[in-house]
Amino acid sequence: MPAVAKTLYRLGARLGSTAQNALEVARFGGFDTDEDASPCEVVTEQRVYRLRHYFPDAAGGPVMLLVPPLMITAEVYDISSRVSAVRVLHDLGVDPWVVDFGAPEREPGGLERTISDHVLAVGDAVDRVRGATGRDVHLAGYSQGGMFVYQAAAYRRSEGIESIVTFGSPSDTSQGLPFGLPSRLASEGVERIPDWVLGGFAVPGWVTRLGFQALSPVKSVRSRIDFILQLHDRERLAPRERQRRFLEREGWVSWPGPALAEFLRQFVQHNRMLTGGFLIGDRLVTLADITCPVLTFVGEVDEIAPPPMVRGIRRAAPRAQVYEASLRAGHFGLVVGGLAIAQTWPAVASWALWREGEDDLPEIVAPVAGDEEAEPADLPGGPAGYGLQLAVGIGTSAARSALRTASQVVHGTRQISGEAAQNLPRLARLERIQSDTRMSMGLLLDEQARHRPGEVFFLYRGRGHTHDAAKRRVDAVVRGLIHIGVRRGDAVGVLMGTRPTALALVAALSRLGAVAVLLRPDGDPAAEARLGQVTRVIADPEHAALAAGLEDVQGYLLGGAGRGDRGSLVDMEGIDPARVELPGWYRPNPGRAGDLAFVVFRGDGDQLRASRITNRRWALSAFGTASSAALSPSDTVYSITPIQHPSALLMSLGGAVAGGARLALAGAPAAVAGGRDGSSSHRVIDPDTFWDEARRYGVTVASYTWTLLGELVNAPPNPAERHHAIRLFIGSGMPRNLWRRVEDRFAPARVLEFYASTEGEAVLVNLSGKKPGSLGRPLPGSARVRLARYDLENGRLDEGPGGFAVRCEPGEIGMLLARVRLSAIGAAARPVRGVFRPEDAWTITGDLFRRDAAGDYWLVGRENELIRTAEGIVPPGPIRDALGDLPYVDSVAVYGIPVGGTELAAAAVSLRGAAAPSGPSRAGGRPPAAETVKAIDLSEALLRVEPGLRPALVRVVDELPVTAGRRLRTAPLRDEGVPAVGDGPTYYRDKSGGYRPLTDAARRRLLRPAAAREAR
Repeated sequence: MPAVAKTLYRLGARLGSTAQNALEVARFGGFDTDEDASPCEVVTEQRVYRLRHYFPDAAGGPVMLLVPPLMITAEVYDISSRVSAVRVLHDLGVDPWVVDFGAPEREPGGLERTISDHVLAVGDAVDRVRGATGRDVHLAGYSQGGMFVYQAAAYRRSEGIESIVTFGSPSDTSQGLPFGLPSRLASEGVERIPDWVLGGFAVPGWVTRLGFQALSPVKSVRSRIDFILQLHDRERLAPRERQRRFLEREGWVSWPGPALAEFLRQFVQHNRMLTGGFLIGDRLVTLADITCPVLTFVGEVDEIAPPPMVRGIRRAAPRAQVYEASLRAGHFGLVVGGLAIAQTWPAVASWALWREGEDDLPEIVAPVAGDEEAEPADLPGGPAGYGLQLAVGIGTSAARSALRTASQVVHGTRQISGEAAQNLPRLARLERIQSDTRMSMGLLLDEQARHRPGEVFFLYRGRGHTHDAAKRRVDAVVRGLIHIGVRRGDAVGVLMGTRPTALALVAALSRLGAVAVLLRPDGDPAAEARLGQVTRVIADPEHAALAAGLEDVQGYLLGGAGRGDRGSLVDMEGIDPARVELPGWYRPNPGRAGDLAFVVFRGDGDQLRASRITNRRWALSAFGTASSAALSPSDTVYSITPIQHPSALLMSLGGAVAGGARLALAGAPAAVAGGRDGSSSHRVIDPDTFWDEARRYGVTVASYTWTLLGELVNAPPNPAERHHAIRLFIGSGMPRNLWRRVEDRFAPARVLEFYASTEGEAVLVNLSGKKPGSLGRPLPGSARVRLARYDLENGRLDEGPGGFAVRCEPGEIGMLLARVRLSAIGAAARPVRGVFRPEDAWTITGDLFRRDAAGDYWLVGRENELIRTAEGIVPPGPIRDALGDLPYVDSVAVYGIPVGGTELAAAAVSLRGAAAPSGPSRAGGRPPAAETVKAIDLSEALLRVEPGLRPALVRVVDELPVTAGRRLRTAPLRDEGVPAVGDGPTYYRDKSGGYRPLTDAARRRLLRPAAAREAR
């Protein structure tokens, strides 16, 4: 036959084969390859899943339970006899089981499933497989199936799980979207979608398929072109036909709407796979609870789950030993195709056998620690070069690289502008608040419940409570209050520990327009009740006896329904809210900005004082905290202090409500008994509890007061501390040296220090954090402040020309004054009129500051802390800062010791780490303070303090006395006077200004009246 004829014949035959095969594909969706699925049996069928056991007649060896993604069928692990993960595992000695979620669109109630349903199903499957085999399970998952695996393992705290294996499973969505797009696009986009839209419809399988194909367009187009060009050669296409049909059509199922909403909210918008604090049911879970080994497969050219997303498991699960296998593969290539059969699944089998002690660690698997990476696959030209190769010269990867670079350039600007856009409405609302503006805690809570009813409001003891649930509880308590006769404006005592009931009661009183008088259980409730002028007190069961003992006060019980001895108090839990008729006068949230909302207490004994807080003052702190900390629904604010403390009421609770963030209530802190001085017990942070709850709740912002974080900084490193999600510690009163240590140890978290007058409206905040110890500048929307020269001897403002106050120059110490609105001057503690102009009004805060040349304020001391020595008045601030800068000093207290008619300026220090005072009280094995504290160190440190302001005495003590809120107490030290020689290391200032160890002669000189000392 002539050559031309042969060519035409071959062309005709090829066209004929192409037409015939194309017709078969069009009619049946593909070729019939006569390949059978691997043998399996359905062991159990539950509401959400079926449990398959492959090769049941030849079971044995390590047990591997495989979990598919939500939108792909379980056949992904057994596509064909040539591409079958379960067959490879079985052939290599592993017993494969598979969780089959089925097709939700064809299952009863399938489209109503949530993420929690799937995670709990995986946990149930683990128990069933363990029961059937008697062995712990190697739990493996692909893509989102791997996320289910992480979540189920964390939920179970690794119980019954030998190891975790995941393939292209993200655990840190902050690392960006496919193609290098910034993750902020996703989080901001999801935030703008209402819940009813997100959860209101399911995503069909064909939509998911098109979405995944769009994420890898080059490979999708190329595979189609290759299929068409080879359509004439049936034998060549047959080996990959089942795989092609699976990826093109048969392998995709619908994504249930509720599961989609939960996935986007918790793991895309809020990134809680990394930070922790996601909900499974109503239980809070963190990947930090994973303790079993983790093997993660990373696709170096995976555009759907880029390597940084997948490698986030190292930070999310700090207690687990993480191993990595890095392959030259995309998202599907990790588990499906020739590379998976040749490398992935044999490595998985070897891993399981290695864990059983029957094989070596696979060569492609390497342990990783910290932020190091396993050796990446050898890609020609790197991932970008590989993308270029796939595109056959088309510059797709170059475009992606350019987009990544551009996104990095604008990321900082976008973040700043995004926070500014978020904060401007808050500050604008604050500016608009007048005395008659409706404003209260109850009002803001109602707004949050209306906008985000299904979102979590607060977290307590491992459980999450939504805004909707909280609103129902608060409304029920409101009806109970009305039933017992509480009306708008009534003062009601709240005697409770920090618990959901206390939160609900305070919110209910606000919603009713009554005043919550927050009595301190560890204070003097009787004196506080009298000072707060309450006639009713509502207690929880733990404090019922205390409430019953109050005279002339009617006690009620709320909380803990059905638990424990309810005592003799009227039990409000017995009131049926549905049977309480609301009176005609009731209007929810009637409170105006100028109305009294809360009463809190400070001090004790003769120093007991009540601070009265209006709705405007509460809103000022709430919006100010939310704005300064840039709080958003992605944040969780951890409140360590009890609800009776102003920091919890104004900052933690207020900031969370105003910012839409979640509020985490800390578990009961450990109590330390009072010292030998007779001081009351105080709270300390248990570091293990702190980090456990910080991880479990997904804490991003933690509150503090005074030296509360000292125990956390001094504690040994905690595994959960690594790669923590905390970005801010917010509070007030932190000493400068502790501030620096907190930022050094817990970087990149930083300290956001506030100053706020409890009754006034002056608020300072150190936004930049660049000057530890500085209190920053006035918060926008708060009262204007000025420093004025102050006559410390006579306790009055210095007067200049015309009798007006004199403003301080930079660096000069003066009294902080806060501007007062004329309508609120009657409530001001120390009002003064005509200060800088004839008609102005200010209040004296009682706090002495200096302002530096840049305009930042530095607290020097409070008026009642001033030490009146024979040489003049000494403020405590400079001494405290100078001694605190010594590297071995933990805390510093500065106080006056009465001697004759004057005082000696003294300082007491406690030491960090192993150092401790010498003498009988020193714990064995620790070096004495005399070996740590050097007189020359004290002399050099105090050279930075003006000579007339230096202390006459510096002593070293075991521990400084503190209040329940961890504020230093100087009264016990003052009462001890000048210690005897030998009663712990003590140093005195000699005539040259240096410091020497205290001697008997020096002690006698110090105790002489000032006149006698001067005469000698």
